[in-house]
Amino acid sequence: MKLKEISQIVRSKNAGPRTLTLDIMFADDGHYELARRSGAINAAAIGALYDTPAEQVRVIEYPLCRAIKIALPRKITAGDPGDADVYGAQQHARLFEVEL
Repeated sequence: MKLKEISQIVRSKNAGPRTLTLDIMFADDGHYELARRSGAINAAAIGALYDTPAEQVRVIEYPLCRAIKIALPRKITAGDPGDADVYGAQQHARLFEVEL
């Protein structure tokens, strides 16, 4: 099963000019627990997906909100030359295909 099949919202945004956050939200406890317990959403896997060292990736679970937040450094500071996504709003699509 893929993350895009059970998540309600998957989005990305800047958390300052040098940090990207990825938010994954679920409509119910069952799907949240399935994603959480699968072990597929971890620092090493996300680091590999975003070409970032695992030690620079933070995965934060929010059970009351049925959400998982991921924070990682941006490759290019927001707004610098070469930045194709100044708001960080187009970075979440890689998560869609994560196998749980």
